[in-house]
Amino acid sequence: MPYPPPPHVPSGPRRRSLLASVAGGALLVGCSDGTGSTEEGTAGSPSVVERARVRAARDSRGIVERYDAVLAAHPALAERVGPLRAEAVRHVEAFGETAAKSSPTPTASKASPSPSVTVPATEKDALAQLAAAERALADRRAKALLDVPGELARLLASVAAAGAAHAYLLMEGIR
Repeated sequence: MPYPPPPHVPSGPRRRSLLASVAGGALLVGCSDGTGSTEEGTAGSPSVVERARVRAARDSRGIVERYDAVLAAHPALAERVGPLRAEAVRHVEAFGETAAKSSPTPTASKASPSPSVTVPATEKDALAQLAAAERALADRRAKALLDVPGELARLLASVAAAGAAHAYLLMEGIR
């Protein structure tokens, strides 16, 4: 006698499958081209590498500021957004810079987020805006990793994959 089919098979990919495929794609993209070029080559001159690293750190600090602004405007999102903010802080540090470690308190953060960051009035819109910012930054990083050699390319690929996963997780809560 055959076994009955499972009661409900969800359509589409599962969250773990998506995250694993994003991470796997980032690893493939971050692999070297095998030409043996070093970071001192013409395409990877220290000034190019340093500029890319500084830009990546600045972009990560910008995302941290966006997370801070959202947390200041919508403290109820702290449980959901806080871990993603902590990861963004680690991204800043991975690029050799520093960022504020702790999540801001609603009173202290009113002065800390940059004035250029505006947060929508509803939590749903704030999450959507934050997800769009993460997605745009992940796309920029994915393009930038083609112009840098070795370890920095691998780091950019990894952080871009993490940013894409953050965007997915932020949007998942909206649905």
